[in-house]
Amino acid sequence: MRGFLLVFSLHLHNDRPRGDSWFAADKARHFFTATFVQSASYGGLRFLGVGRTGSLAGATVITAGLSIGKELRDARGAGTASGKDLVWDAAGIIAASALLNGTQP
Repeated sequence: MRGFLLVFSLHLHNDRPRGDSWFAADKARHFFTATFVQSASYGGLRFLGVGRTGSLAGATVITAGLSIGKELRDARGAGTASGKDLVWDAAGIIAASALLNGTQP
């Protein structure tokens, strides 16, 4: 986690668009938004009585669907579509899943 904070702290001070950099405030927002959506979806599914494995799979589908949908919307002119954004979304999904996998049943 310290590695992520270090990488982002080096680039967050400048939020001006300069192309599609791998390390920028936008990428941090993608990572943390995906992490939040994954965690909230998992919690919601667990609350509804879905098992751990099903909740993790369902949360992944929800988060990935929202991430891909956002990039498709951007590609249609609402923003700038980026494959790098999807990579950071996937990293957020993986990080949240790793943490959620270690939670108590």
